[in-house]
Amino acid sequence: MFAPPKRNKERDVPLPDRVAHILKQHMEAFPPIDVTLPWLRSDGPPTTKQLMFTRLDGTGAVRRTDFNTRAWKPALVAAGVIPEPKASERHQAAREHGMHALRRFYASVLLDAGENIKALNRYLGHHDPGFTLRVYTHLMPSSDARTRKAVDGLYESTDPAPDGPETAQGQ
Repeated sequence: MFAPPKRNKERDVPLPDRVAHILKQHMEAFPPIDVTLPWLRSDGPPTTKQLMFTRLDGTGAVRRTDFNTRAWKPALVAAGVIPEPKASERHQAAREHGMHALRRFYASVLLDAGENIKALNRYLGHHDPGFTLRVYTHLMPSSDARTRKAVDGLYESTDPAPDGPETAQGQ
């Protein structure tokens, strides 16, 4: 079935130019397909949506569990983030190794770039900025470096000419 994302909230997030370009290339190579599924509940009204990401055979929606086990976890193994499971075993079930890690990565990139908590709150669909701050505060860059940079920046534009007694005007 189709349903809105987490907490049944739709969100608008900025689409960076590079991501838009890659998405356009993907759509040219793999054109979106129409899929009709129930909306909100398995017995909900049928709704047709265009899917940009489909199963390998191009016939329908990607199931989260299939993507996780067939694409996401193998990519984490290839990147050296998690170990390869032993023969006849499955990948370790851990939230930090799942798709939620992309959400945390997104938040950390935006915070590191100086995005404010209120905007991040809106992008992530949280109910209030205080919650976002409590959850992601540990990802915020150190304020010591920002403080030094701010004060140094204040004095960068001042005239560096000496101003000691040797500059006093003769009488």
